[in-house]
Amino acid sequence: MSAPASTLWPHVSETAGRLLNAAAAAFADKGFHATTTRDIAAGAGLSPAGVYVHFSSKEDVLFQLSRTGHEEALELIRQAVASSPHPHEQLAALVSDFSAWHAQNYAIARVVQHEFPHLSPEHRVEVLRMRKQIDAAVRGVLRAGVACGAFTVDNLGDTSLALLSIIVDVARWFAPSVKRSPTQIGATNAALALRLVGYRPTTG
Repeated sequence: MSAPASTLWPHVSETAGRLLNAAAAAFADKGFHATTTRDIAAGAGLSPAGVYVHFSSKEDVLFQLSRTGHEEALELIRQAVASSPHPHEQLAALVSDFSAWHAQNYAIARVVQHEFPHLSPEHRVEVLRMRKQIDAAVRGVLRAGVACGAFTVDNLGDTSLALLSIIVDVARWFAPSVKRSPTQIGATNAALALRLVGYRPTTG
């Protein structure tokens, strides 16, 4: 699997960005434990020693991928929430944009979502903090929708988990051969999300 082009690494050198893309492809294809630093270096067109010029360990590479991926996701969600004062529009934008992100960055997204347990305890704490912020943002939109009568939600936590699961699953099955575009996938999931929360347009 080759990594799709990514613009997630503006804070690192071009070579480090190539290593991160190569690591994302290798981790997504083989898993963290089965991937070697030699695999990562080869994917970036470097010698095996090249990894250690930019990263302290294979786990450090995973952490940089995870942290940057979660930071990007959190910013995307915050922008979606800020895009409208109406909860149903916020939810539609959030689910659409976040689903499309998982398709556009499918290799990185697979690593971000599924290789989390292999982080060191200290790094897991930092990434978990961002995961909680993502969940809190989704719950906030749901809470606002219930308060204004637009949504029917019995349990905010369960509903947030269901919505995020729909979004995250895109990275599992998406491939460049899929006929639908990331935008189309996002639109489909946004419509599903509104039905899931029982969206009812308010009147008056």
